[in-house]
Amino acid sequence: MNPAGIFIEARANGLPFWDSEAEEELCCVGIRDETDDVRTFMFTAQRPSRFFYWPGQFLTFDFLIDGARVNRCYTIAATPTRPHQITITVKRKPGGVVSPWLHATMRPGSRVRAVGPLGDFSFVAHPAEKYLFLSGGSGITPLMSMARAHHDLGHDADILFVHFARSPADIIFRRELDLMAHHMPRLRVVQVCETDSPHERWGGMRGRVNAPMLALIAPDLMDREVFDCGPEPFMRAVRGGLDALGFDMSRYHEESFDFGTLAEAEPAVAAASMAAVADAATGAAFSVEFIKSRRTIRVPADRHVLEAARLEGLRLPSSCTKGLCGTCKSRLISGKVEMHHQGGIRQREIDQGMILICCSKPLTDLVIER
Repeated sequence: MNPAGIFIEARANGLPFWDSEAEEELCCVGIRDETDDVRTFMFTAQRPSRFFYWPGQFLTFDFLIDGARVNRCYTIAATPTRPHQITITVKRKPGGVVSPWLHATMRPGSRVRAVGPLGDFSFVAHPAEKYLFLSGGSGITPLMSMARAHHDLGHDADILFVHFARSPADIIFRRELDLMAHHMPRLRVVQVCETDSPHERWGGMRGRVNAPMLALIAPDLMDREVFDCGPEPFMRAVRGGLDALGFDMSRYHEESFDFGTLAEAEPAVAAASMAAVADAATGAAFSVEFIKSRRTIRVPADRHVLEAARLEGLRLPSSCTKGLCGTCKSRLISGKVEMHHQGGIRQREIDQGMILICCSKPLTDLVIER
């Protein structure tokens, strides 16, 4: 049966489904430590509801931190085959804004706002008979959601799940993956570590992902649909390895929310680029003022505000750059834009003057609260 059909059928009976448009808050009902710096946070809806989503999709959370609202995308680590609870698994990043706050302050009973689920990083969107799941660090979460769904549904898919971690102590979901592999004859789990832990010498494969390692682990690589998630350097190494092996990249899918790698450009290069675009066919450009950043830039009529801001060297929060995640959500103080989003903003937020700057082009001069 087509995997999508299973999840469509799941909507047919029982409790109503949680709808972020109608009920935007989730309630934390439990917290579980996965490693020393990784925790799983469990949520339910405010009223009895079920969650419907594709394994691998994400939610955009709206956190209130020190009086300011901060958006972050987190993949759902749970599986829709267990629809009454939703979970995210978060690594605490020193110097970060959201993850240390979550680890320090989130407690059972805490409420958070969320939008979604969103995204097409899922085997439902890309069904196959053989998969290669590649994950680095906390990038394991969407692939764990997919593996859990296959396990619960009794799918006989051939899954090779390869996870890369710093050390044995940093392997997330280690025991659960071993247990699932015991129950699923065609699920093979390979853990790769860079070094030993203080209390465990690693006896498995060591190193970082590269072409020879991929060829060794997956001799039938060319027959597999590849799903990849992790920090950008990890995914860049995976892409390079696959390309070196001649893999058909139309069968490659990736997901990442790395808020530390925003595109930048030198001011001189940015100025030249903007001038060239402004002199293009229409020649129209508008003034865009960012109040909090105390910067005013010129944005061509045919360019998205976020892209132009990055070319000018502004570091503004963003992730998907496609109007999906909502991370770049900003208040439009004055002016008009043409916005084509993909679900990352609610209609009531638009009515309240919010925009997604990644998918908004100026129609007039703008003043933005960023």
